Amino acid sequence: MEKLIIPKNYQNLLSREATEAAIKFIKDEFQNTLASKLGLKRVTAPMLVVGGTGINDDLNGVEKPVSFPVYSLDNTKVEVVQSLAKWKRLKLAQLNGERLRGIYADMNALRPDEELGNIHSVYVDQWDWEKVVTAGERNLDTLKETVEKIYEAIRFIEEDVNWQITGLEPFLPKDIKFIHAEELRQKYPEKSPGERENLITKEHGAVFIIGIGHKLGDGQPHDGRAPDYDDWSSPTENGNRGLNGDILVWNPVLEQAFEISSMGIRVDKEALLKQLEITGTEDRKELYFHSKLLNDEMPLTMGGGIGQSRLCMLYLRKAHIGEVQACVWPDEMREKCEKNNIKLL
Repeated sequence: MEKLIIPKNYQNLLSREATEAAIKFIKDEFQNTLASKLGLKRVTAPMLVVGGTGINDDLNGVEKPVSFPVYSLDNTKVEVVQSLAKWKRLKLAQLNGERLRGIYADMNALRPDEELGNIHSVYVDQWDWEKVVTAGERNLDTLKETVEKIYEAIRFIEEDVNWQITGLEPFLPKDIKFIHAEELRQKYPEKSPGERENLITKEHGAVFIIGIGHKLGDGQPHDGRAPDYDDWSSPTENGNRGLNGDILVWNPVLEQAFEISSMGIRVDKEALLKQLEITGTEDRKELYFHSKLLNDEMPLTMGGGIGQSRLCMLYLRKAHIGEVQACVWPDEMREKCEKNNIKLL
């Protein structure tokens, strides 16, 4: 069991009934605001994809999806989605004739390899979004402009929630700090990636760490990324690499960095081939998704996921993700939470 954080003198602001109403308010309002900021149209998300096609995501490159055979499909193995990073790109290719340049989906996924704790559960709900970009837009300026729009949406809904539900003062800073993972490593060379995230996020309140997946100056990546959706290898500036990253904010309840979103400009053919070579996964070139990309049958895109339960947890000052979503938890964790006024759903 992941270490359970019990905040000192934790105050649960809302009853379970009031929390459920607040969750609905946040989810309704945020998706509309996000769609407006980024110019997105809603599409219906799948729960299952066919296994062995390369469509499902393996996140950091090691997580295994839930899978099972379907009798009516001649026992074809299907997988529960872990995220929709690659599926969305296929969807945009399908919608090309309808001139939709941006989409988002209300995604529900299972990630059985997660360690259960305050911010991780087996069940994942997020807004998965994707936009078509041109070759000339595959750069840091486009990435940063998009991050700023997403952060504007996050702050806008925070103010709305505080005014209508919690009555508390906003705590998110006006601006988000940008820093490359290599710059962060050089700033705190003796610290682990997690410790670096805590230090920089506590200092600035909101941070976007650029370039997650490629090896840094010490020979290690800041964190793992699969090779076939985010572009984490393309050179950018000052000798750095990567057109992707994570949005982190300081969580005042847990007193730690809190990831809200992982996102990035997606691989083009060159970046895909390079990253497959780096990770020793060149056999993926023959899979359905990868072969379509290498055959120029998919648009250039950027995209990401924004945690729904994470945002609800942050806005409502909750100590545990189980206070804003119904999932399974160890009995010991449930008992400790109940004793400390952490009311799991």
